[in-house]
Formats: sequence, structure tokens, C-alpha cells
Amino acid sequence: QVQLVESGGGLVQAGGSLRLSCAASGRTFSSYAMGWFRQAPGKERESVAAISWSGGSTYYADSVKGRFTISRDNAKDTVYLQMNSLKPEDTAVYYCARRPGGSIRVGAPEYDYWGQGTQVSVTS
Repeated sequence: QVQLVESGGGLVQAGGSLRLSCAASGRTFSSYAMGWFRQAPGKERESVAAISWSGGSTYYADSVKGRFTISRDNAKDTVYLQMNSLKPEDTAVYYCARRPGGSIRVGAPEYDYWGQGTQVSVTS
């Protein structure tokens, strides 16, 4: 059984920063690609960023390129999402997810385990 626990969400003013963490337990973390997704009220869940098993490849949605950075520490079984220059439209529940494979995929159906989510709220 794999468990993913997100932390680091909160309330921040526009232009501010937050760092989300996702701690994994269970099967070998370092073998799997990881992703961050978000879902705003009334909207579909969307992919924000993804990282390959080694950290050598990353993906970013156009809406967050240049502002968000995904990284991982396989020694700590943790993936991070550094979010800078936050905008009100970044407000959403953010989820981390594990992909049953080492390479990056973007779509939510490609991921099999999900965290419970952490709320990020950005005020103008």
C-alpha cells in the first residue's frame, strides 16, 4: 500500500511563494514518476508539473512555467513543488500522485495513487 501525504499549503498574497511537500510511504519511491495536480472549485483536475523517477526530466503546464519548480529527494521519499509569483488563479486544492512507471506522463488516468490534497489560496 502506498500513502502520499501533502503539506505546505496555505493562504498567501499574490506575488508570494509556497513550497508544497509530498511524503511517500510504501513501495520504492525512487522507481516511479511523480506528479502534481490541482483542482479549483467548479473546474476539472489539471496537471501542474511532473518529474521522472530520477528527476532528470520534468514537465510544467504552460500556466506555471517559469514560476513553479518540481523536484524530488529520493533519499527522503519526498517530492516538492516550489511555487513563486503566485497568482489568484493558482488557488486550488493541490494533489500529488504516483505514476506506476518511471517516465513522465501528464494525464490523471496515468497515476494510480493520490494524496488527500492541500489547499492553496492566493489573495489579490
